[in-house]
Amino acid sequence: NAKSTRAFLKRVDATHPLAAPLQAQQITELPRQVHKKGDHDPAGGFDARPLLAAAVAGHDVGLVSEAGMPAVADPGASVVRAAHALGLPVVPLVGPVSLMLALAASGLNGQHFAFVGYLPQEASARAQRLRELEALVQKTGQTQLFIETPYRNGALLQGALAALKPTTRLAVCCGVTLPQQAVFSGTVAEWKQGAPRLPLDLPAVFLVGR
Repeated sequence: NAKSTRAFLKRVDATHPLAAPLQAQQITELPRQVHKKGDHDPAGGFDARPLLAAAVAGHDVGLVSEAGMPAVADPGASVVRAAHALGLPVVPLVGPVSLMLALAASGLNGQHFAFVGYLPQEASARAQRLRELEALVQKTGQTQLFIETPYRNGALLQGALAALKPTTRLAVCCGVTLPQQAVFSGTVAEWKQGAPRLPLDLPAVFLVGR
């Protein structure tokens, strides 16, 4: 989003002056379909190379996301892939990654884990997928991370509590890095016995492990 990016760059400029005035910075938004469908699959048909014309001409180009790390559970992979295709150097910068912060806060296996994206929205299909992930956890010990659109977080949590076994561990990390951040990690039985009220209207990361 151009407006929030300008606001971010203004805050950066206050402590680390930009190489060029903010008014001279050119900001281009990724197309809306990239946000809706993702852009990590080359077969998706989105060619990001035209967005990097300034980089090809010798200028620095930065990839910014609204929250978290670009191209990790967020759009941007097509831009990075295009940079490689054009022979441009790619330099990742340190920043908040909600998946890793949630994993660190969960107490679950951080040595062996997988991010599986979004689960099915339909209740029975979602329950089946949750049981598949639970079986994988029990077989391999691999922590499973997934996310949902905030307005469906409540339904996902209730679906997980209904589908998973009482001894399976479930962690939910809401609003990571925000003042309202809240994390609860425990067995499904412990969740049912009285988990705290979480701000599920915020972006959240769900983790299943043992």
